[in-house]
Amino acid sequence: MTTQVRIRPVTGDDATAVAALRRAVYAYKILSPAAAHHMITVFSPAERFLALAAEVDGQLVGWGSAGLNNWTAEAGQSDISIYVHPDFRKQGIGNMLADRLHQHLTEVGAIAVRTFAQPDGLEFARHRGYDGTRQMHYSGVETANLPPQPPTPEDITLVTMDQLDPRQVFLADSATSLDEPSDIPMNAADYDEWLDEIWTAPGLDKSLSVAAMVGDEVVCYTAVEVDGDRAWSGSTGTIPAYRGRGLAKLVKSVALRRCALAGITSAYTSNDDENGPMLAINNWLGYRRVQTELGLLRTL
Repeated sequence: MTTQVRIRPVTGDDATAVAALRRAVYAYKILSPAAAHHMITVFSPAERFLALAAEVDGQLVGWGSAGLNNWTAEAGQSDISIYVHPDFRKQGIGNMLADRLHQHLTEVGAIAVRTFAQPDGLEFARHRGYDGTRQMHYSGVETANLPPQPPTPEDITLVTMDQLDPRQVFLADSATSLDEPSDIPMNAADYDEWLDEIWTAPGLDKSLSVAAMVGDEVVCYTAVEVDGDRAWSGSTGTIPAYRGRGLAKLVKSVALRRCALAGITSAYTSNDDENGPMLAINNWLGYRRVQTELGLLRTL
């Protein structure tokens, strides 16, 4: 085991190093330094969120975080995330982070903990009692190579999110999250927490995020996060009454074109293996799979 590892709490000053580490581990995920700072510093007290950094000779080489999931009404649900720079693996760093984080989750009353792991991290997770529950597919597309934009239905108006009141988007987000593929229902969204953690997050580019409107109601939307010349489709949803009309394909197509005009060359997204309709939409848009992560669950 490395003798120079230091485990300490993460602070906002680590944001740039955290963003760089995440890009080294997950080239297909988007996290700007500003978004990393927001992730580290803005969260609900009810989450009991703990974030740890692993340092070797002053260099941040590992991240670990854990907290309660307060977006579900099921008590004791929690999440954990651990990743280590490829050059510093197999040195016990992941184990050190896992020990601290699992102890923290036990202390705050967690009953079940969920995480996602790349295939090469599966053995590490199973050794700690995790078992697979689902698959998450990640894919990317070059914005210079997009199919023709679908026509806009006569009853639909397209707007960017910077033209909307946040509560309009919150209502749509809450409605579409209820049946999103997941091990637990996401049925406890709080507007003020959503406002702090989602709407005001600096990674969200409201000028590139697109909504389909019927009157004053958001019936479909796609949220776009940005880091330099890369974009991430963080959330796309259609309220139940308007599904099957191709609106998700439309708003994503419009958003990707706006990204291209803004100088963004590549875009990434993720889809649960069970979300066949969205997988089909992304395939049509030209997204090609770059990684599959495994959803894992452990009972504490």
